Amino acid sequence: MPQTLYYLLSAVLFTVGAVGVITRRNAIVIFMCIELMLNAVNLSFITSGNFLNSLDGTIFVIFIMAVAAAEAAVGLAIFVLIFRLKGTVHVDDFNLLKG
Repeated sequence: MPQTLYYLLSAVLFTVGAVGVITRRNAIVIFMCIELMLNAVNLSFITSGNFLNSLDGTIFVIFIMAVAAAEAAVGLAIFVLIFRLKGTVHVDDFNLLKG
């Protein structure tokens, strides 16, 4: 399968994630869309690494997956805390930074 199709799939996944982040109001759905965007970037790195016969893309993907796992743990903890305080996870209802 040519690399172009992998790059195209990566671009489509990234676009779907970006549209989801922009249009959705539920914080958990936005969070999942960000994860979709990270996976699209991972696919692009793997494709580039494979095309260049290098392990650099794979190493980047391992780092990105580690950061994404940490981000997921912290993000979900924040969402649980916000849900306990506000009773909702809709981003329009958050104004925690307004003193």
